[in-house]
Amino acid sequence: MGSLAPGDRPHAVMIPYPAQGHVTPMLKLAKLLHAKGFHVTFVNNEFNHRRLLRSQSADTLRGLPGFRFAAIADGLPPSDREATQDIPALCYSTMTTCLPRFKELIVKLNEEAEASGGALPPVTCVVADSVMSFGLRAARELGLRCATLWTASACGYMGYCHYKDLLDRGLFPLKEEAQLSNGYLDTTIDWIPAMPKDIRLRDLPTFLRAMDPDDIMFNFFVHETAAMSQASAVVINTWDELDSPLLDAMSKLLPPIYTVGPLHLTVRNNVPEESPLAGIGSNLWKEEDAPLRWLDGRPPRSVVYVNFGSITVMSKEHLLEFAWGLANTGYTFLWNVRPDLVKGDDETALPPEFAMAIEGRSMLSTWCPQEKVLEHEAVGVFLTHSGWNSSLEGICGAVPMVCWPFFAEQQTNCRYKCTEWGIGMEIGDNVRRTEVEAMIREVMEEEKGREMRRRVIELQKSAVASARPGGRSMHNVDRLIQEKKNNEGTKG
Repeated sequence: MGSLAPGDRPHAVMIPYPAQGHVTPMLKLAKLLHAKGFHVTFVNNEFNHRRLLRSQSADTLRGLPGFRFAAIADGLPPSDREATQDIPALCYSTMTTCLPRFKELIVKLNEEAEASGGALPPVTCVVADSVMSFGLRAARELGLRCATLWTASACGYMGYCHYKDLLDRGLFPLKEEAQLSNGYLDTTIDWIPAMPKDIRLRDLPTFLRAMDPDDIMFNFFVHETAAMSQASAVVINTWDELDSPLLDAMSKLLPPIYTVGPLHLTVRNNVPEESPLAGIGSNLWKEEDAPLRWLDGRPPRSVVYVNFGSITVMSKEHLLEFAWGLANTGYTFLWNVRPDLVKGDDETALPPEFAMAIEGRSMLSTWCPQEKVLEHEAVGVFLTHSGWNSSLEGICGAVPMVCWPFFAEQQTNCRYKCTEWGIGMEIGDNVRRTEVEAMIREVMEEEKGREMRRRVIELQKSAVASARPGGRSMHNVDRLIQEKKNNEGTKG
């Protein structure tokens, strides 16, 4: 496809949900399609487009041959905060205001293509985040083919898509706040296909923990997962060996599924290093390279890496429990502390005595290249919020995980890592420094930790095999492209 004239290239308009954990895998998929000859227009909301301009090279974001960035308004008030936007407000706004803006952008792109005299291709397809279903609706209304990228886990999807059943069975909404702490969340849910028969309410995505039947987040996921049927293909960031039973169950509910993960490995192994896209990153915070240099020369598996992702916020009390738990292990650690990590605080300042306790043996950063950090031989354990990108990167680095899930499907990912795959341990909601210290020691020093490492190495091997050149994930990318070409001219 690389020999096609510019005007003859397929043109994909790709739009992620406006949060770091969604932008990253969508940009990876965009790089794969570009490497296969697609012209790509990558659409962020205006808020994140400005953040990318601050964190990346402005020259890079002006676009490259066959790849450009665009932005649409998300309906929220303008802001220049270096933080993730309010999630419920963002979900409601994207669901209710973005359809006309996105359609207007596609029409504008087609007008530019027509005016270019063949130098630019018209839009031929849309790839929308699965929780940006207005993108699929826009494609349908404009007669374009459409695919959707589910950026979260397969187990998370199975939880979300059965939210409606929780409502029908009277398990949602909660009757009283006491049900959050009186054991009600330990209620067993044994009827979700392909999920363990002993899975509990607390293991499902957290938006069911509401007393309002009109809760924005619960109803958002009911709406968005149902809308995935509008797509002609569902792309998912996993691989068959990891999620086979879940994928079988998903295939009975959705259009054809294409596993292309883990996307960061699939891209690394199948997009040429000399590609002009190699320098385009997705991080919304400015990346620091110093942590990688700091890790060099440290003994293998001697460092605890800590990162709670891009959305988690915690109380100052919980921050201190984690801080002293880490310090008391005696291990060296690298901790990513975002400026907005602490709830309600502009600063996440830790006490001077903590800085003195870890002086010379640990490092605090704000945002580092996590893929490379987790693949560094010095890292021995990953303390994580259990977001899906972090979970995949931990597996691909063969690093056992200590998990403190915050919200959404992170609880489901945590359950699978700890119970189904045997590669993690979970810290309780009300974190205590003694628990943090004990779990890190267990993973680093004891037999359970060695068994977790053995299991995660097995999963790593299967991930590498899927993502290699000619592997199943790239085969699925090729199959997706070919089947869309065969259906050219038909809606969806």
